[in-house]
Amino acid sequence: MELIRQKNSTKRGATPPEDGKTMYKTVIFDLDGTLLNTLDDLADAGNRVCARRGWPRHTPDQFRYLVGNGIPKLIERLTPPDARDAATLANALADFEADYGAHLHDKTAPYPGVPALLARLKAAGVQLAVLSNKADALAKVVVGEYFDPALFAAVRGQRAGIPVKPAPEATRALLETLGADPAATLYVGDSNVDIQTARNAGLDSCGVLWGFRTREELVGEGATHLAADAGELERVVLGRCGCDAGAAPAKAAATLHKQYMKPSQGRNCP
Repeated sequence: MELIRQKNSTKRGATPPEDGKTMYKTVIFDLDGTLLNTLDDLADAGNRVCARRGWPRHTPDQFRYLVGNGIPKLIERLTPPDARDAATLANALADFEADYGAHLHDKTAPYPGVPALLARLKAAGVQLAVLSNKADALAKVVVGEYFDPALFAAVRGQRAGIPVKPAPEATRALLETLGADPAATLYVGDSNVDIQTARNAGLDSCGVLWGFRTREELVGEGATHLAADAGELERVVLGRCGCDAGAAPAKAAATLHKQYMKPSQGRNCP
């Protein structure tokens, strides 16, 4: 497992926890590019919006850098500079929301190992939550389609009147709702926005290498940890670097995995 520590990083992860205790008591996950691979559905919806207006279309790899700051910002980036008047942006935003809402689940799927990871962390007593720049209603719909919401203490997307990530307001409000200690909370995401979100709220961060962005971006932004797969992320959270997470949590997680597996996961889930 690869562990990145910056000069201004806390030392929480330096010493393994006592037996039976986890490194982090709360884990807040980004959604797109972290729990779910939504890239193709986002790209397809965005390109249909562009095609209907005669605007340039973009490859999925280009969409990796167009998404991440919320849907209104995505629409602004898709709109040609000479067409970014308020009425055009509003019309394109409404078109995208309707189109994407009708195609949320065409190609979207959990990343390999993620459903089992969530079950194992919950079995170990870790409080789980989701904080996304996706619109709040859409975030809840997508999470509910691929995971049982009971896995999470809270699922929040972008809400009116609250700045999008990486501004700290949404993260701080969620921490308060969860009753979570920032010193024992890890923020997990796949982009510079997520690492900035963690830093702005005073949290440790873990950059996942299976998402939309690159290792270089996460390292350059100052991620506290990196994880190449779900197993490495589990060891970061539980503080069991390089060792087995244990048979007891595994047995409990197997039961929880069956309990929380959504029927729809069989369609796209690896």
